[in-house]
Amino acid sequence: MIKEATIYITETDHDRLGALVQLIRDQDQRKHFEYINRLEEELKFAEIVPSEDIPPDVITMRSKARIQDLDTGEQAEYSLVFPTEANSHEGKISILSPLATAILGIKCGATVEFEAPSRMRRVKILDILHQPESAGNFS
Repeated sequence: MIKEATIYITETDHDRLGALVQLIRDQDQRKHFEYINRLEEELKFAEIVPSEDIPPDVITMRSKARIQDLDTGEQAEYSLVFPTEANSHEGKISILSPLATAILGIKCGATVEFEAPSRMRRVKILDILHQPESAGNFS
């Protein structure tokens, strides 16, 4: 995964995502290991920030962002959620998906390149439509 910017993750998201990684490893859910490994790398290199101090232009868990695929020009809106909350019809993508893991902690305006199942993808974060922390939700 190639990112042009620092990855920022709230302390709360870091703790919850770390617990998710451990749960999946403990349950020996091998089908998720590739995605867990990617997420673990994100957590390892992220700058951890108190929820109250996260910049409003950073994608956090449960944020909704508008992104553009730089190869196809297609735009879409996605919310980053935990696996049990995922619903593709509502644009809620699991943090275990390559796209969600790639854009977590990224600032608006940044470009991200990541490996998806069918090809390398390049996306640009066009706008953050909702970020829980900037709305006062720190948990």
